[in-house]
Amino acid sequence: MTDQPPADTPPPFRPFIAPSQNLPELTWSAVGLGAILGIIFGASSLYLSLKVGMTVSASIPVAVLSIALFRLFGKGSGRVLENNIVQTAGSAGESIAFGIGVTMPALMILGYDLDQSIFRLAGIPVTRVMLVACLGGLLGILMMIPLRRAFIVKQHGKLLYPEGTACAKVLVAGDAGGASAKPVVLGLGLAFVYQFLMQGFKLWQEIPGLAFKRFRGAFVANEATPTLLGVGYIIGFRTASIMVGGGLLASFVLTPIFAMFMADPIPPPGKVWSTLETSQALWGKIRSEYVLYIGAGAVATGGLISLIQSLPLIGAGIAGSFRSFGRGRLGEDVGPAKTDRTERDLPIWVVVLGLIGLVVAISATDLIPTTTPGRIVGAVLIVILGFLFVTVSSRLTGEIGSSSNPISGMTVATLLLTCLVFYLLGWIGPGYRLAALSIAGIVCVASSNGGTTSQDLKTGYLVGATPRNQQIAILVGALTSAIVIGFTLLLLNDASTVYTSSPSNLPTINPPAASSLTETFRYQDVDYKVWRVMVPEKDKAGETVALPGKYLVDSTTGKVAWLIDPGINGRIKTKDDGTTTVTKYDAPKASLMALIIDGIMAGKLPWGLVIIGAFIAIVLQLAGVPALAFSVGVYLPLATSMPIFVGGLIRLIVDRIKKTPSAESDSSPAVLLSSGYIAGGTIAGTLIAFMAFIPGAIGLFDLSRFLPAGYNESPLPAVIAFAVLAIVLALVGTGHLLHVREPKAADDIGLREENL
Repeated sequence: MTDQPPADTPPPFRPFIAPSQNLPELTWSAVGLGAILGIIFGASSLYLSLKVGMTVSASIPVAVLSIALFRLFGKGSGRVLENNIVQTAGSAGESIAFGIGVTMPALMILGYDLDQSIFRLAGIPVTRVMLVACLGGLLGILMMIPLRRAFIVKQHGKLLYPEGTACAKVLVAGDAGGASAKPVVLGLGLAFVYQFLMQGFKLWQEIPGLAFKRFRGAFVANEATPTLLGVGYIIGFRTASIMVGGGLLASFVLTPIFAMFMADPIPPPGKVWSTLETSQALWGKIRSEYVLYIGAGAVATGGLISLIQSLPLIGAGIAGSFRSFGRGRLGEDVGPAKTDRTERDLPIWVVVLGLIGLVVAISATDLIPTTTPGRIVGAVLIVILGFLFVTVSSRLTGEIGSSSNPISGMTVATLLLTCLVFYLLGWIGPGYRLAALSIAGIVCVASSNGGTTSQDLKTGYLVGATPRNQQIAILVGALTSAIVIGFTLLLLNDASTVYTSSPSNLPTINPPAASSLTETFRYQDVDYKVWRVMVPEKDKAGETVALPGKYLVDSTTGKVAWLIDPGINGRIKTKDDGTTTVTKYDAPKASLMALIIDGIMAGKLPWGLVIIGAFIAIVLQLAGVPALAFSVGVYLPLATSMPIFVGGLIRLIVDRIKKTPSAESDSSPAVLLSSGYIAGGTIAGTLIAFMAFIPGAIGLFDLSRFLPAGYNESPLPAVIAFAVLAIVLALVGTGHLLHVREPKAADDIGLREENL
């Protein structure tokens, strides 16, 4: 008589592809395609992080594009493991972009140059941004490898990894047919054409606006881009409405209050401003001097509130992680050839040597530009906090998904701890501020990529992938994306940097003596001294006489000759010729990091405005409104929040029509179309931004000069074009256009319910 298992014992886990099957998996085509898609979606995610402080998961869009592209080149069914490798390598770009977008732009906000080189390897300058991305990305993956068995295998059925499970459904469904890629391809193509017609050919305004004559200082505007429309649909109505609420407070409450006590800005000589232009100029002045600091205080407080709320969850995650880690035992079933294919990880010696190599790389460079004790302390903090938050991030991704994973809160905690350690040791100089941000950047990228890696490994566990192959793929994807992300960030900033000598943009006071300024900068074959202003300088009457910025001082006359207004956190969108406009990036999460560093280690902040913002966040939280989302809306221009709100409103309407109050799945046609909107709009916008480096290229595409008189001043063409995008999204959402059958339930497509 044989022993029978108890009736309530679940059946043994069986993946979609059995361990005994050997299908194509770690192929050159899969890794190469994944790396390329990772770079594309990494650029898209970086753009979003700089614009609105958030990103969206790239795993499912990359998976459906992989299915479509493989079928296009004659690779049909039986490629589920190859497609899984593509999405594994491709997902690294989004996670690295988020970590870089949250931390590294703070360098520009704090007055550092993003292209500052750390060391030269064979004569090639390697930037700080690239090194942080590479080290953080590899650190997160290596630390996750020995945790796979503890979290993915031992905790199967307890840690669900929602996005990883959804991606597994898409991969298995796509093995039988690739129709699910149509929404992504349509969205990408439509958004690319739209963005190029708007921003390249200039056939309609990018940010149509309307001023209120009897409501001084207030105006409403909408950044009519497919990227932000897609973001709004994905995040949903609730979050989108909270964000736009913050924007309405800034534009229709705070700005009019300050406008009561300020005179209208004076237009340049020979120029007459319309009511809208006067309102925009007044709003820009008030935003630079007041609202930005109120918004930064609100974002900082909202981030701290979010961190405090997450402490019980993080604490439980830490405790559960180490319990699971103990049960899984480091190195158990790692790498022996005799184990099943689905149980083979990279050998533990690779992990150990890799971690040692990363620590040596950190110590051997000027990444932590301090003395030897400072570098040792920094390396120790990176290892301890990196392992802690990679572990927590992996577990929280399994419990609540990557979209809700509080990576920003973990980064704030890292930055606070690092700054406090440095402050207590008396290390408060500029080098230590740079070191604190670099440490936080590495830990942020590692935490983000650790969560993404665990999500990918969950997908592979369900479909029957080989863990070792996935780990190799995501290491390659992380490295390639990290290298390109550094260049992308620098190029986006440089392409949107404005050099202006207009008197209206220069300080009204004399700078310090040129002999006291040690930094130099060469522009137009002339060497200038650099004067950095960190916070607004005011005279005895309270009038602002110098706004924050990087000014070039003529050594001969001692006068300010130029302002270099960066693309990241800059304020000047129009060049001195009056016709060329550029895109600026507000980088709200990076502003939070800069605020923390300045607050603890420098103290150079207008604390009254910051405290006002802090109490706005506290009041909203007490009223039951999520403070962080609202605070980001206060910090960002209303024009940025409006298209996000429109996307969220369309999502609400679609849900009401379909009578599905619960959120759509990550693989629904409208969500995939929105992902295409994000990718297509970002790719086109990035290409157009890079055209600024080619003399005359932007003017060559500009067709606005051939349009009828008055056409360019009318917001109607932009409203109509944006409405077309919105209508297409709504029709796809309701199933009236491009109806695609979503992946079936798990038990219908081969992934049994007990496995999910």
